[in-house]
Amino acid sequence: MRILVFAPHRDDEIIGVGGTILKRKAAGDHVTVCIVTAREGMELPRDAKVHHEEMKQAHAFCNIDEYIGFPFWANNLENFSRGELNKAFFDAIVKAQPEEVYLPFWGDMQKDHQIVTDAAMVALREKYDHPVKRIYAYETLSETGINLPTENYSFIPNVFEDITDYLEKKKEALSFYKSQVHPFPDLRSLDAIEALAKFRGATVNVKAAEAFMLIRETK
Repeated sequence: MRILVFAPHRDDEIIGVGGTILKRKAAGDHVTVCIVTAREGMELPRDAKVHHEEMKQAHAFCNIDEYIGFPFWANNLENFSRGELNKAFFDAIVKAQPEEVYLPFWGDMQKDHQIVTDAAMVALREKYDHPVKRIYAYETLSETGINLPTENYSFIPNVFEDITDYLEKKKEALSFYKSQVHPFPDLRSLDAIEALAKFRGATVNVKAAEAFMLIRETK
């Protein structure tokens, strides 16, 4: 199976989908990660260079097959045209030819997450010739669940991936992002990652899970 994960920022892919990525790779699946605010092709500021090196280490640890970086940058996506964004997502989908796609939850606090999901869904319309069977939304600690307490911003999972055998490896993968991981009780901490995985797992009577919202499935 071919998997494509769209991450607004470096580290979102591990926080939200890391256990599932590791599980899919163990099953022999092909995984592509697209970082939307990679500033690919530009001179990176020092902090972004550090973050990029951390990403490469995390991806190597997870044995991710392919990395795609977009030329956009964080906290600025709303200043790019919809045409630029939509085309970038369309081209990535054509290149990766995914059967499953993972997107950030639209109701996240970070505006970049909402814009990523909007643009991806345009490119994932059924009228296009993409062999996409399933589209999921994932939760990102520090962004999901802290927006306004209304229905549109509430993450309500209906798919749970058992990552019992991959939780420790997920934490190890995230630990490569040294500049982004902080001590508990920060939401971007290894303890918080473990606590959420155990809570999601207990919901479906397994020891650890990642939770998703199924956006669309085509059989």
